[in-house]
Amino acid sequence: MVIDFLKLFGLSFMLMVGSIHAASAFEFESIDGGVLNLEDFKGKPVLIVNTASRCGFTYQYEGLQKLHDKYAEKGLVVITVPSNDFNQELKTDAAVQDFCEINYNLTLPMTTITSVKGSTAHPFFQWIREEHGFTPRWNFYKVLLDPEGNVAETYNSITKPTSKKITSKIEEFLGRINS
Repeated sequence: MVIDFLKLFGLSFMLMVGSIHAASAFEFESIDGGVLNLEDFKGKPVLIVNTASRCGFTYQYEGLQKLHDKYAEKGLVVITVPSNDFNQELKTDAAVQDFCEINYNLTLPMTTITSVKGSTAHPFFQWIREEHGFTPRWNFYKVLLDPEGNVAETYNSITKPTSKKITSKIEEFLGRINS
């Protein structure tokens, strides 16, 4: 508990003084236990998507899994961030995990239920709001990080995960790291 507070305090302090320049400074609690540390994915493109199980865009889980299946071996990391900020997520992490496994056979990394907007937002989402003016306005907003951990692009709910807008950027990054 004390360690979690110190991590959060430290990240909050760094946000206040503006010393975080890349997303790799953040970590999320994994729904499987442990943490998803963005530093571990340095050198790879990362797509971070806030999700919800009861949303009209929930079908996009299928596209996110397709991205993972197609590009993970080449280096892409797709992370889903379940959030109830728009009142469309199930009540518990276990329920979310079961829903995603049963309905979409998801095998990609997933965080615990996490706030993505407002004063309770996870430090990553606070940082991206402060530094890049981006706040998810609904579920299935997407943030693409380049292999250096910088925000490359952001996308709204309407942009499908397998759209050319997203896949062309992913392929560009993967081409650079795999050449």
